[in-house]
Amino acid sequence: MIGLCLGLAGVVWAEVPTADFTLAWNHTIEKIRWEEDYRVTPDGLLLGEARVKGSGAGMEIPDDAELRDGAWHYQRQMPPLQPLRMGRTPEAGDYQLCFDQRCHAMSEWLGPPKAEQPALELWSCTVSTDSSS
Repeated sequence: MIGLCLGLAGVVWAEVPTADFTLAWNHTIEKIRWEEDYRVTPDGLLLGEARVKGSGAGMEIPDDAELRDGAWHYQRQMPPLQPLRMGRTPEAGDYQLCFDQRCHAMSEWLGPPKAEQPALELWSCTVSTDSSS
């Protein structure tokens, strides 16, 4: 089954059996929620719609964004990301992975963000379907 691997430099720290997810976080300075929807494909992670609840430092709203339900919605055309690399530090707070109508802190799989491990990668992979693990 295709799913999402979390880790760094190809080393898998955790597997999430989902075909799509939302990556969410709060901007470190503006404290505004940001969300990006991804679909997991064999070629990588496909970015769909993104949403941000406001603008601020480093948070420019694209010209074609549409304001709906209190958030700016937009789409960017990008090739599949394989991997999606992101920073993860204690000062910035944690990311959330949302799927199956629930959001989960990354720390549920990886423990809290650590200064000595400031990066994380997400990529599509084959995940185990063994329910006993």
